Amino acid sequence: MTDPGDQFAGASERSTKHSSRVDEELEHEIQGMLKAEHATRSEEWREVEPVAEGEPDITADPTGTLVGGVPVGMTEDAVVARAELARWLTREPFPGTRDQLVEAARDHRAPDAVVAELEKLPDGETFERIGDVTRALGYPTET
Repeated sequence: MTDPGDQFAGASERSTKHSSRVDEELEHEIQGMLKAEHATRSEEWREVEPVAEGEPDITADPTGTLVGGVPVGMTEDAVVARAELARWLTREPFPGTRDQLVEAARDHRAPDAVVAELEKLPDGETFERIGDVTRALGYPTET
């Protein structure tokens, strides 16, 4: 907002969504959340329920580094390899042959290690999806 003289209006003259009193009330309301080390909800039913006793923690794999864990039948290395391949191969080259996949990876400026891995694919085969590529490269897949 500007004054008629095209000078920048001061903070006290600007229009705001709330009055200064309401802003202070809102700031006071969140102080508990900012300083507390526990939930600040007044109604218990609004709080997030903890994981039940005996149920696995679904946010992390205790023996690995991947958040969410590793699918059954796969190793952590296989998950990382599949993710790296999928990062550089979009949907456009599928279904595609080895040469088409290598070319698509190069077009996306994939690292040499990814291109070298794709060049190991058998020639003359058509791959429908990234799972087919990882299986052909000898990585385990979900069961």
